Amino acid sequence: MAFVNHGCSVPSVPVAGQHYWKLLLALPKLRVARPTDDIEALIRFYGDGLGLEILYRFEDHDGFDGVMLGHAGAPYHFEFTKAHGHTVGRAPTRDNLLVFCLPDPGEWQVAVERMEGAGFRAVPAFNPYWDRSGRTFEDPDGYRVVIQRADWNA
Repeated sequence: MAFVNHGCSVPSVPVAGQHYWKLLLALPKLRVARPTDDIEALIRFYGDGLGLEILYRFEDHDGFDGVMLGHAGAPYHFEFTKAHGHTVGRAPTRDNLLVFCLPDPGEWQVAVERMEGAGFRAVPAFNPYWDRSGRTFEDPDGYRVVIQRADWNA
């Protein structure tokens, strides 16, 4: 038995005595969801710029339009929604970040050039740490994406 919430299934009972959080961590999917005032502008930024693909799109689902961007089979994707008749506005700070770690210098350079080729220019990071080995780009809503030339092993 499970409940479904926009395509995410979570068992409603413990599985073989596992702790609930261990179960969640074992499921390799992360959805980052946030509202926007302009879905099409975000498709250009995250699709054309970052190279993400449209995985799913919906219109007028209980008063919301939306799109999910990512790569099929990847452990994460992004959902951007627009509520009819509601204005969201811009990001609350310049330090709201998504960070993509690309340790290979060639892959990092290709990612930066793809953003620039799509018409997006790097901006100075609010925290200068991110400028030392990365580039920061601001999406149309004011949220920022860092393409970091580093690895993350935790």
